[in-house]
Amino acid sequence: MEGVTNSELLTAAIVAAGFVAMVLLLVFAIRRARAVRQRQIDAAGEGRPVPMAKGGRPALRAEDVVPERADDLAEEELVAATPAPHVKEEPPTPPPAGPAVGQKAAELAKPLPAARPVVAVPPSPKLEPREAPRPQTRAQPPSPAKLTLTVEKPRPAEAPARRKTRDTAALAPGLARTRAGWVSRLGDLFVAKREIDPALVEEIEKVLLTADIGVRTSQKLLEEIRSSLTRRELADAGAVWDFLRQRCLDFFRAAAPAVDFAKAKPFVLLAIGVNGSGKTTTIGKLASKLKADGKSVLLAAGDTFRAAATEQLEEWGSRVGAAVVRGKESGDPSSVIFDAIKRGASEGVDVVIADTAGRLHTKANLMDELQKVRRVAGKACAGAPHETWLVIDATNGQNAIAQAQIFTQAMAVTGIVLTKLDGTAKGGVILGIADQLGIPVRYIGIGERVEDLREFDAEEFVEALFENAQVG
Repeated sequence: MEGVTNSELLTAAIVAAGFVAMVLLLVFAIRRARAVRQRQIDAAGEGRPVPMAKGGRPALRAEDVVPERADDLAEEELVAATPAPHVKEEPPTPPPAGPAVGQKAAELAKPLPAARPVVAVPPSPKLEPREAPRPQTRAQPPSPAKLTLTVEKPRPAEAPARRKTRDTAALAPGLARTRAGWVSRLGDLFVAKREIDPALVEEIEKVLLTADIGVRTSQKLLEEIRSSLTRRELADAGAVWDFLRQRCLDFFRAAAPAVDFAKAKPFVLLAIGVNGSGKTTTIGKLASKLKADGKSVLLAAGDTFRAAATEQLEEWGSRVGAAVVRGKESGDPSSVIFDAIKRGASEGVDVVIADTAGRLHTKANLMDELQKVRRVAGKACAGAPHETWLVIDATNGQNAIAQAQIFTQAMAVTGIVLTKLDGTAKGGVILGIADQLGIPVRYIGIGERVEDLREFDAEEFVEALFENAQVG
């Protein structure tokens, strides 16, 4: 019984006990009155005096107290509730002598079956009528009809996340030249010689250097090949390939979380790089992807020096449905980016992508101006820019590593976008940048289409890079 406390059970027990005691007292009084009346009748029939108790009441005898049936009790209560009929009592006649007189008196003393005499109940102490105990009010469970369930409706995500699917077959053609440039050449070396000797190590070093991996990264790979693999394992070309795959994966696993474009509104992304690296095209493709994810995008034409740079960005804006904030030709790029961020904040735009003028990493004054752009963005929006991506042309080879080193000294670069991988055999530069700078690669460009700007997946990239590698 849920909802009933111990105190409520105790109260109900006390009320029930009082009610039972009152009933027993009433039954006892009725029985006593009947016994007295019976003695009076017997005394009248036999002519014997009735013994009286103190207070003028007839005394009870042992035979007067007899058990009564339950139906007699109910009948007596009914008779007591109805008015008593007038019974005319005849004067007692003197009893004749002889045993016949006593027998006749006994027969007269018996109650008539047709009409039972009404017993006059002697007055008893007045009992105050008790109010019948009211049933305890229990807390009833709410009716199903009145039960209200609050179900929170699922809120639509502001930016539905795209499901990353690994598509090595689509990526492999874009890496064909890089793969043919040094991966295939390494495979030819392993097929020609079954054992790793000093001459073969020199050949491996030449292949890695011509792949623009970089001297530092190439030496690291060679030393690890010598120290990590046993002599017996070095004779196995398959073991060498597995080692190279694993080390490439380790280079790309920089400790950086995925980009969360929803952590700020507006989320400000600054694109930097030298002239011709593909910044504007990358911005347009990235805007298209963000729009496809349901985000609103605003573009800032911060490259005010290059001819037709603003027109190129406006063309991308009209193609993907993103507004473009532009300034005067040869104007201050910082003011354009400031106005774009302020407009994005007032209009509730999700992402603001700012283009910048191409900077020669050897020009100190131009790098100082780029730092000014960063400071102005921080004044327009606290924490801006939230991401600064360096766009690098893969065809520059090892020169791209030098560019990245200078830019990271002047700016807090948080990501790398490597473009034009499909048009060069020097794609190994991506290994040198990841190893020497420790900056995560965010996107790679392997073609002219929007979908050719691919979010970088280290395992997908390495799998496509070593596709169909010869193991001897």
